[in-house]
Amino acid sequence: MLMTIKGVFMTTAQELQARGVKLFQQKDFEAAAQQFHQAQEAYEAEGRRDLAAEMRVNLGLVHRTLGENQQALDEMQAALAVFQELDDDIRTAKTLGNMGGVYVELNDHEQAYNCYRLAADIFEARGEKKLYGETLMAIGALQVDERKLAQGAATYEVGLEQMDELSPRQKVIKSLLGIRNKLTGTKQ
Repeated sequence: MLMTIKGVFMTTAQELQARGVKLFQQKDFEAAAQQFHQAQEAYEAEGRRDLAAEMRVNLGLVHRTLGENQQALDEMQAALAVFQELDDDIRTAKTLGNMGGVYVELNDHEQAYNCYRLAADIFEARGEKKLYGETLMAIGALQVDERKLAQGAATYEVGLEQMDELSPRQKVIKSLLGIRNKLTGTKQ
């Protein structure tokens, strides 16, 4: 998930970041990367290591989108080290979740599980119900991809239960899981 601006007054670094987010959403990934890199440098000049690290996560997401998975991991691992040093659990967990997605792309399921599990544990401990649910759904989807259908469906279902609002796709999946539960007598 892209790290975005919250607030009204924006510094130059924030303006660069906002432009990067907009360009990313418009699928102009090369231009977005330039803006994120400039924002990273500007945040570093301001002494805002946490926000500079967020830009590294955003750069990682650009690299992931472009299929440059090793570069994505390099950026995200650098950001992760900063968030861990700053004891910023939530941004640590978000970065781990993003890294899990990159490891899925690299077909390194063991590392993907490790990242997702660490992220889920942090989200659960911090009461971040939605982020916890999203992470469990990512784990469930990975399990289904590995043909662990029952386990994946169960994990995905627990993730869905954490969500206050569901996308149309998630509503369909939840309905199908409910039908399955009725047919099999499984507790909901």
